Amino acid sequence: MDDDLHTRRRRLRGFSINRLIPNVLTLAALCSGLTAIRFGLQGQMRLAVIAIIVAAIFDALDGRVARRLGVASRFGAELDSLSDFLCFGVSPALVLYLASLKDGGALGWVVTLMFPMCSALRLARFNTALDADTPPPAWTGAYFTGVPAPAGALLALIPLVVSFEIEAAWPRHALVVGAVLVVVGGLMVSRLPTFSFKKGRVPRHLVLPSLLAVALMLGVIASSPWIGMSLLGLGYASLIPFSWIAYRRQATLDRQAAAAGDVVALRAVDSGPPRD
Repeated sequence: MDDDLHTRRRRLRGFSINRLIPNVLTLAALCSGLTAIRFGLQGQMRLAVIAIIVAAIFDALDGRVARRLGVASRFGAELDSLSDFLCFGVSPALVLYLASLKDGGALGWVVTLMFPMCSALRLARFNTALDADTPPPAWTGAYFTGVPAPAGALLALIPLVVSFEIEAAWPRHALVVGAVLVVVGGLMVSRLPTFSFKKGRVPRHLVLPSLLAVALMLGVIASSPWIGMSLLGLGYASLIPFSWIAYRRQATLDRQAAAAGDVVALRAVDSGPPRD
């Protein structure tokens, strides 16, 4: 009887507001992604892109807020994955189809289908990695495997974003948009390591140059948002080779350290117990 009363009181108490904040942010991202589809159907492509960017901002916040508040949960992780699939897989693909790829006929629709499939495969791989029996080395937390879904969505939208600033027709051409969509989809499901920007430190001598670069980028975005967003996406893409080089260097150092540790352990075993 006492156990039943205790369980009933716990149900009445419910969850604290802090535990709900990350999920509310995830739902806000989901609403933004759905709204992007609505704007795309209405032909308001600028608003559709803005809605996807807003979804990316909410997506960047929910996980960080959950970790800061110490309320990360499996439910939140699964909800976040479903939201990412719609916001950064389905929404950008449909917006690009309505803006350009519909002129490509059946092939345009095939390319459109490919992008959310790549997004789903990437998210499924990420979720299964969370359940791995053997945790990876701590330093791998500074890298993603492949391009993350939000970054992939913004990279795929670059041709459409460029078309907002220039009057030429080529950025919205089905071949250009389709080629970019295929390349970005391949990067999402690839095994290329990319910087996660969650960990790592900026060297002291690079702090001021980094702040200056951020200030310049913010100035470009403030004065010409679409060009600024395009340059930001291209800048991120240019970092992929450097992330691969840094990952390989760190992996080599990790293997050398492990080999040195094994040699020391083997020598300790061969020496045996001390003799009288």
